[in-house]
Amino acid sequence: MKTLATAPTQGLHGKLDVPGDKSISHRALMLGAIAQGKTTIDHFLAGEDCLSTLEALRALGVEITRTNTTVIIRSAGRSAFKKPQKPLDMGNSGTTTRLLMGLLAGTNFTTTLVGDSSLQKRPMRRVSEPLAKLGVRVETTEQGTLPAKIYGGEVRASTVKLNVASAQVKSALIFASLMADEPSQIIEKLPTRNHTEIMINQFGGQIKTAADQRTITVQPKPKLIGQHVIVPGDMSSAAFFMVAATIIDNSDITLTNVNLNPTRTGILEALRKMGADITVTPVENKGEKIGNIRIKAAKLHAITIDAKDIPALIDELPLVALAAACADGATKISGAQELRVKETDRIATVAMELRKFGIDITEFPDGLEIVGSQEWKVVDTQLDSHKDHRLGMMLAVAALRVRTKLTLKNATAIAVSYPNFFEDLELLLKNTKDGD
Repeated sequence: MKTLATAPTQGLHGKLDVPGDKSISHRALMLGAIAQGKTTIDHFLAGEDCLSTLEALRALGVEITRTNTTVIIRSAGRSAFKKPQKPLDMGNSGTTTRLLMGLLAGTNFTTTLVGDSSLQKRPMRRVSEPLAKLGVRVETTEQGTLPAKIYGGEVRASTVKLNVASAQVKSALIFASLMADEPSQIIEKLPTRNHTEIMINQFGGQIKTAADQRTITVQPKPKLIGQHVIVPGDMSSAAFFMVAATIIDNSDITLTNVNLNPTRTGILEALRKMGADITVTPVENKGEKIGNIRIKAAKLHAITIDAKDIPALIDELPLVALAAACADGATKISGAQELRVKETDRIATVAMELRKFGIDITEFPDGLEIVGSQEWKVVDTQLDSHKDHRLGMMLAVAALRVRTKLTLKNATAIAVSYPNFFEDLELLLKNTKDGD
């Protein structure tokens, strides 16, 4: 049980370099594993999810060494993958699971994927069914969940239309298409984060995205060469402190070298629409767009978020709900049914936990309505992450709005994506205490 920090009288202050981007760290490992030669990854996110990917690749015979946040991979390419001695443990990582289903296509062996109790409840047919259109055979349970078997074999080119807006599903198909006999096309329901496309091109592949931003063409059998990847700061991790500084009076913080990929900046746009005081200063970088973000406390107002907004801020929606709980008026979030199949049912758990602060929040099948309030009234002092890392961090930020002593159950789940979250939060609080 973790005791949470409560309302700081002088706000949050200071400068913070947030951890490396989780999505990019996963993909850098996988691309390094199927590229020829040496790949160096700097500012790697050493969270539990990314370490699940790292260990899975080691079990496939890939030579990987890690020193803190630097990872070095030496590989002869995907053809050098070896049949693992036992099932690959995905831990709690949906990204590892879904992307590996595509990455293992075209091997000459069968691989079994397993995961923890939470991951084993998450839907995998959304990946196995479109992969089948490329000739990739993935066998799940009758419920469409883990354990799953990926049967190696030939991959055939195809045009696949996706029924869900999911970067994980798209990426699995892209990885599989790299092993096809001819070019393949993937057509998205809505544009999603494009880190996979950017990074494959960086490694020497040929991925083209049409003007509609939804149609991706994958050229097969590229010669991928090891690269030096510098992972930018994770927007999803930065978002917790962006919202904290916005909703805590007298705050003024700067987050450095944060990923500004347009498919990831939905939280910036949502907060700005609510009236947040945010200044972004671009920083020169060869790969993904990055920049420094300064956030000051601000008075917020309600907004409406619908399906077209969701892909660019799907992971940050619990934080949008928190910001809405501090805003004037009622915020409506719809088209977010994808939240039902995350680490928890995030529609249900966000509503359940924010109600402990006395927030008027209504749950819908595809979203939430949150009536904001300046005066919160704690009705339950024991909060619960429900073993969901993003929910746990959101609640730690929410606790800064009240002076009541609160505890957080299952706080260790936060290590999945941000092992040093509480230390970084304490740094911003310490700067306040020291009068910075």
